[in-house]
Amino acid sequence: MTYTLLVIPFLLITAAAVLATIRRPRFGRRMVASAIAGGVLVALTTVFDSVMIAADLFTYPEHLISGIRIGLAPIEDFAYPLCAAFLLPAILTLLTPRGERP
Repeated sequence: MTYTLLVIPFLLITAAAVLATIRRPRFGRRMVASAIAGGVLVALTTVFDSVMIAADLFTYPEHLISGIRIGLAPIEDFAYPLCAAFLLPAILTLLTPRGERP
């Protein structure tokens, strides 16, 4: 199984959760905040994964990745922090009763 196939369920769950909150108040504001958090997490992932890969702490078999890299990290590695940046606020929104502000 490739890393891309492992990422797909996380992306689908994240998309479903975010779409489920589209009618909740402050959706746009939450998306902007999630995008900013996602950008920070991508930057941190780029730096720290590249350092760890360069230090030979772990590797990615070439036949299991797409070949697209940011720094030394394969693009598939960035799906998890991006999902976290969007999924966690969506879950909090879904768990907060309508009308209450978290």
